[in-house]
Amino acid sequence: MDTLTHGMEDLRSAPPPALRDDDHVRGDPDATLVVLYADFTCPRCALAHERLTCARARVVFRHMALRAKHPRAVPVACAAEAAAAQGCFWPFADALYADQGRLDDPHLWERARRLGLDLERFDEDRRDPLITARVQGDTRAALAAGATTTPTLFVGDSPLSGVPDGGWLAQLG
Repeated sequence: MDTLTHGMEDLRSAPPPALRDDDHVRGDPDATLVVLYADFTCPRCALAHERLTCARARVVFRHMALRAKHPRAVPVACAAEAAAAQGCFWPFADALYADQGRLDDPHLWERARRLGLDLERFDEDRRDPLITARVQGDTRAALAAGATTTPTLFVGDSPLSGVPDGGWLAQLG
């Protein structure tokens, strides 16, 4: 089994993820596209985020926020989407992963304030049913694509369940 499929059985009921117009994407447009299904409350996701940030990859972030695993998963994901509505998804995501011990509302507001977001709009957006639907839709798509744990990464139709190691990252190019 090659390292790009390590730890992942073919559990998919849907095709692997394709790039969408509303995706959160960063990195060199010519680099390998990696779709990351993750949760801001997951320590392994924070490590995957850090490693992918340092790798030569074009990263797409999608939510896999499972309330059953962590009660703050969905509210924190909605806060990230509220930041995205003001053009600050990646800085907000970076701040969340940098300090996972502080994911309650006062700390989310402080992050939004430090990023210069309109706090009233941030609060309205994070409670918007459309934002909740996006988070839930990403999570359903992750499960349909075969993701069983956070993080799950896809390069093309090759999944990786867990944190990418140096060998896997080296294959990106």
